Amino acid sequence: MLSLKMSQNNVLVSLSNVFIFILVCCSYMIQNVASDDYGTALTKSLLFFEGQRSGLLPKNQRLNWRGDSALKDGQDVGMDLVGGYYDSGDNLKLGFPMAYVITMLSWSAIEFKEKLASKNELDNALSAIKWGTDYLIKAHPQPNVLYGENGDPDSDHQCWERPEDMGTPRTSYKIDEQHPGSDLAAETAAAFASASVAFKSLDSKYASTLLTHAQQLFEFANNHQGLYQNSIPPAGKIYSSSGYKDELLWAAAWLHRATNLKQYLDYIGNSGDNGGVRSVFSWDDKYVGVQVLIGKLVLDGKVESSGIWAQYKSNAEQFLCSCAQKSNQNTQKTPGGLLWFLPWSNNQYVTSATFAISTYSQYLSSSKASLQCSGGVVSPSDLASLVKSQVDYILGSNPQKMSYMVGYGSKYPQQVHHRGASIVSIKHDGSPVGCKDGLDKWLNRNAPNPNVLEGAVVSPDQNDGYSDNRNNYQEGEPTTTSVAPLVGVLAFVA
Repeated sequence: MLSLKMSQNNVLVSLSNVFIFILVCCSYMIQNVASDDYGTALTKSLLFFEGQRSGLLPKNQRLNWRGDSALKDGQDVGMDLVGGYYDSGDNLKLGFPMAYVITMLSWSAIEFKEKLASKNELDNALSAIKWGTDYLIKAHPQPNVLYGENGDPDSDHQCWERPEDMGTPRTSYKIDEQHPGSDLAAETAAAFASASVAFKSLDSKYASTLLTHAQQLFEFANNHQGLYQNSIPPAGKIYSSSGYKDELLWAAAWLHRATNLKQYLDYIGNSGDNGGVRSVFSWDDKYVGVQVLIGKLVLDGKVESSGIWAQYKSNAEQFLCSCAQKSNQNTQKTPGGLLWFLPWSNNQYVTSATFAISTYSQYLSSSKASLQCSGGVVSPSDLASLVKSQVDYILGSNPQKMSYMVGYGSKYPQQVHHRGASIVSIKHDGSPVGCKDGLDKWLNRNAPNPNVLEGAVVSPDQNDGYSDNRNNYQEGEPTTTSVAPLVGVLAFVA
């Protein structure tokens, strides 16, 4: 009997040891799936923007399953509006999110210039910015005129066709003095101003051109105030703006950084609206971005550390404290540890939040300072660890053990909601795919996309689940607004 018990105990001990070994191995795998090569992810994040290009593609185009598209944009108004980016998995060009994307790419190139250069990605980052700014220059033909959309959401969303075959109306929509759009104009001003900083040491003439456009658009936005979707109603169906005061401040903050002129700082100081403590940083809500930029001025001793400037800094830091789980109102997390903001493409908010955390971590390090949160002190290295945890989750350290970046790792979504990626490349089959042809043949086809949209980012749900189905557009449609902030974040951790 004793012998039997000892034998059973030995078996249990052995099984226990095996179980512990498996747990340790699994834990190691989950922790290290993503951390092996952030540089590869950085490269892919910039490749994604080549997949979103509209217009006549350059000879050095690397994502070569794409072809030229929308070469007649602007002809309906007698203009050349060819170029720019499609915003997501459809074939629309929308100026509001596009300008935000250019601002975030530019901020990445400014803050993480050395990191990008060390990974041989600075030129690719600047090319991604210039593809956008070249188009935005065309879209701003007069000081108080700005084109903010090409294409029609209703007709576009009824079709499933690659951009190279597009047969839907390419209506051009604009804002002007009689039809204002302060949010659109000011965000575009921020894009131009930030890009001018990014290009200043490399191409001073181009940087000067960008700055002129920025200053004109800021004046237009401020002097003719209104919501842009009231002037461009179709845009409001997809990217409706909740207000324009944040964009005006955002533009002023970037113009101050680009020019160091006191008038822009005075505009911010006299606005009477610092945004308070925000719960999200996004294409629609720029207050956190403004607060982080002002926080840097305070830390650098360029403005007083009291009054309105201290409030801006405090608001920024309270947002970061909530992300770090050290505030009275912490940002939610999924069971697997991903910051959770909103159910529609949540990772777009994760990447913008981690960008703010990354940049502020650097600002604090330079000033030898830490965050004083209600839940305790948070050091720059604590913030860096938080950023890394979120990047690792996106790249594979998650309950699904799947990378949410397409093309990264051995397991990633195969059926993202994206017209161009889901239809055979025009380079391989030039037969036109009509508006309705693609619905059954490609949209509802239960098979991997024929083209890999390198660097595209999609999102899990609040319970860390993900349905890899082309009709899952709420979580599975990649957007430029998700990836633009991630470029800087990946440069930070690489």
